Formats: sequence, C-alpha cells, structure tokens
Amino acid sequence: MTILNLTFLQDAAIAQAVADSLVADAEEARLALDGKTPDEILHTLTDSAVHFGLKLLAAFAIFIIGAWVIKRVRKVVHKRMMKRKYPDRTVLTFTESLVAIILWAILVVICIGALGINTTSIAALLAAGGMAIGMSLSGTVQNFAGGIILLVFKPFKAGDFIEAQGTTGIVTSMNIITTTILTRDNKTVIIPNGALSNGNITNFSAQPYRRVEWSVNVPYGSDGEKVKEELVRLMKADDRILPADASGVEGPFAGLLSMKDSSIEFVARAWVKTENYWPVFFDINQKIYTELPARGIAFPFPQVDVHIKQ
Repeated sequence: MTILNLTFLQDAAIAQAVADSLVADAEEARLALDGKTPDEILHTLTDSAVHFGLKLLAAFAIFIIGAWVIKRVRKVVHKRMMKRKYPDRTVLTFTESLVAIILWAILVVICIGALGINTTSIAALLAAGGMAIGMSLSGTVQNFAGGIILLVFKPFKAGDFIEAQGTTGIVTSMNIITTTILTRDNKTVIIPNGALSNGNITNFSAQPYRRVEWSVNVPYGSDGEKVKEELVRLMKADDRILPADASGVEGPFAGLLSMKDSSIEFVARAWVKTENYWPVFFDINQKIYTELPARGIAFPFPQVDVHIKQ
C-alpha cells in the first residue's frame, strides 16, 4: 500500500468521523423538534444557529490565537538555538519544522473540539493511520531516526572530509533522511542516515591538527644517522610543518622502522594543520625523491642473493 493510498484513507476516515458526528447532531435536532409548533421549531433552530455560530466564532478565535502563538514559539526556538550557537542550518530547520508540525496538529484537534465534534475517534484514526504509515515505511523511519541521531550528536557537519560506508569524500549536505558526500573524483554519493548512524564514521576534519607520515627505504649499508638527519632537515625546511609546542604537538621526527628483505625502512613523522595534510604529504614526497639521492642516499631495488655450490 502506497503512502498516497494511506493518506487518502486516513483523510477519508477523518471526514467520515466528522460526517457521523454531524449526522448524530442532525438526528438529535430532529428528535428535539418532533411534536413542536412552527414557532417553537423556529425558536429552537434560531437558538441552535446562534449556539453553533458562537462555537464557530470560538473555534475561529482559537485558530487565530493559536497560529499567532505557533509563530511566536518558532521565533523563540530560533533565537534560543542561535544563542546556543547551532551553526548547522539543517538542525535549525528540522527543529523549527518539527515543533511547528506538533503545535499545528494540537491546534487543529482543539479547534475541532471547540466545534463540538468528538475528537476521540479522530485521534484514534490518526494513531491507526500513523501506525500503518510507519509499518509501510519502516526503512524510511529508520533513516529518520538515524537523521535525528546525527543531528543531535553531530559526528560531522557540512564541509567535513569523512569516510563512512566505504565512501570517502566531503559532506556537501545533510537532511533528515540522507547525507550527500562528494568524492575526490567528483562523484555524488547519497547515503541513508540509518546505515550511516549505525556504522563507523572517520572524520578527518574534526581535529585542528593531523600527523603526516612517510616511509623511506634505503639499501643495507646506508648511514642511518645521516638518513634521519636529512629527513628531519627536509621537514623543518617546510613552514607548514608545526614545531613542538605546549599544546602537545610533537616536532618533526625520523627513526628506523624495520629491516626488510632488501632494504632498511625509515619513517618520518610531522604534524600539520588539517587543511595542509595532503599538500605537505605530496611536497615532502617529491623532495625525498629529488634531494636524498643528491646527498648520497640511494633507493634500493628488490634483490636476491644466489649462492652456487659445486
């Protein structure tokens, strides 16, 4: 059953409930007029019309006042969230819309009740319709709940570079159902919030600093101290690499990492601002390739020693 059909059935049920209430009122009026003279009937109809008119005016007044209250509440919610520094427009829009929908639903029920229509059956029908829609849209409801979790806990925001659900890229937009990610090769990937909130999320933009790491292999017999000195020199020559300070950031470091079959592996590490991670990584890679050989440090090739015995 589609959403359109469920919505149509729900609206039809509400209309039927209103019609039944009107029929009951008409039957009650007919019984009240039975056996009366025309003057008495006219007087009764006049009283009923005046009574209904007063109900209608009361319902209209409640609606006008309620609409004004809802508008004021939305403004108050907006101001409170702005004071608490919620920069994400998605959170603001979703919260304001959710509050407005709830208040409008309450206002409609109150107005219907002010007209003398029984709201108990309408509330029951609304609950049944909501349950039917929820069962038919279980996946969408899961994504909706996931969107609320992401908006509340905010593991990332628009503009962050993240890795989630096998996709790496920049978050371009986020709504209550899906999150859109733009990959480095300019592909747009839309991920349901249900799966996103239940999986691992790596946010590369969450911290102000990141550590860059390079692996350099040299032949056996190389001067290890010279290799470390040259790697540290290359890193310190780049102004984007941060020196050691009191904030916990370590200065450039180089050390022997492992001894492989055909080479000795050194590692070089340095801290940079998050936005400089990839530019520094590629620039230092280029310098390692061009400057180390000029200073007498070679790069090894895979080799195998063969011993022949007669």
